[in-house]
Amino acid sequence: MTTPDDLAPRPGTAWLTPAAADRTAAAEVGTAVPGSAPEAGTAVLHTATAPVPGLTPPAPPTDPSALLRQPGGFSAELVRRDFPILHRTVNGHPLIWLDNAATTQKPRQVIEALAAYYGAANSNIHRGAHTMAREATEAYEEGRAAVADFLGAPSPDGVVFVRGTTEAINLVAQTWGRANLGPGDDILVPVLEHHSDIVPWQMIAKETRARLVPIPLTPDGEIDQDAYADLLSSRTQLVAISHASNVLGTVPPVKEMTALAHRYGARVLVDGAQSVAHFPVDVQDLNADFYAFSGHKLFAPTGIGVLYAKPELLAAMAPWQGGGNMIESVDFGKTTFAAAPHKLEAGTGHISGVIGLLAAVNWLTSLDREAVAAYEEGLMSYARQALAAVPGLELIGSAAHRIAVLTFTLAGQDPATVADWLDRDGIAIRAGHHCAQPALAHYGLDSAARASLALYNTSEEVDQLVASLRRLQQGD
Repeated sequence: MTTPDDLAPRPGTAWLTPAAADRTAAAEVGTAVPGSAPEAGTAVLHTATAPVPGLTPPAPPTDPSALLRQPGGFSAELVRRDFPILHRTVNGHPLIWLDNAATTQKPRQVIEALAAYYGAANSNIHRGAHTMAREATEAYEEGRAAVADFLGAPSPDGVVFVRGTTEAINLVAQTWGRANLGPGDDILVPVLEHHSDIVPWQMIAKETRARLVPIPLTPDGEIDQDAYADLLSSRTQLVAISHASNVLGTVPPVKEMTALAHRYGARVLVDGAQSVAHFPVDVQDLNADFYAFSGHKLFAPTGIGVLYAKPELLAAMAPWQGGGNMIESVDFGKTTFAAAPHKLEAGTGHISGVIGLLAAVNWLTSLDREAVAAYEEGLMSYARQALAAVPGLELIGSAAHRIAVLTFTLAGQDPATVADWLDRDGIAIRAGHHCAQPALAHYGLDSAARASLALYNTSEEVDQLVASLRRLQQGD
């Protein structure tokens, strides 16, 4: 019988249950674990699909488990074993999840960490004197330390837990923005951005009488660096940039753009929602003033996210919300607030979300991140070539540096119709404006289809996407 002691957190395991530990150990040596295979009647990893003519998919490893253990080794097939949902069927077909830019699926380690926390250690944090409160608090703060390491931050004190990237950006706008923006000030935001990195700045600009200035794009979907340099001035107080675009996949030269902004005394906020799952991030190397991301795009639960800020900025920022957990003392004459980051975390936080984020970070960093990035780059290259062979398909954006986001139109087909057709074959993509209407408008579009890849996707899945799109175009 499993006891609470069995479920206590171990270094690096983030509330790993015994069953999860067995599976993790098995993954390390490539052995099977009873109960880990799909049950009878569920989907297998792939169905037979002919490769796209003229293209050579990435060669499958002969010994995936050995490759995973070796420097530079990565096996998508082995990683897929950690994702229960990838073994289900949709409309009678094996699920092919190509909506990763909207949300990623969750590995067993995250799912089991959540179950173990609620089953053995559920408690509020920071204010309790009992054993479970101490355990929950330790796990919560271990999550903060793990995120700081993950981002290359100098201290956990620079990490604020929020609901996601959107809340992080709103927090900065309503705290730092309200205190530092005024009439005549400029906020520079590329046309590339997600709505969550446009609308909060519109709102605070209207309130403070500052000016929101769009940075145009080049035809291939890059931020126009010449225009950016021309727009910077002594009036510029903030530059808000995505580290990777959710609709074009573009990865801007954030480090260089940040350095240029700093010459004018401007602060830089980086939206990392689309970047953290695809390549390593070092906020100190970027010299970002603010960096935000969402857990649910990093194989973690929904409703948890992170705002990193430089210590001097956090110290100067006033609380956005008031309540418990963020104070030193309260009376009816005066309230004294806790030090950062706690003064920006009013009320009971998403404790289980942090536990899940900790498990996701531990899981992802156990892989060779450079090898993962190289695999995704190769898969994206294969997918771009394969999709280009579909009659009437036009890929949007061709930036030199990009993540595996493939946004496209299909001649004669509404994007919503394309998504519905693919869903019948168990293939999940996104259709619409992708909360990036200015970026699509740059191409004269108000809607498009988007397939977005992650480390667990495969060339066989790309082949099935292409085959389904061909059948749609042929009227099958």
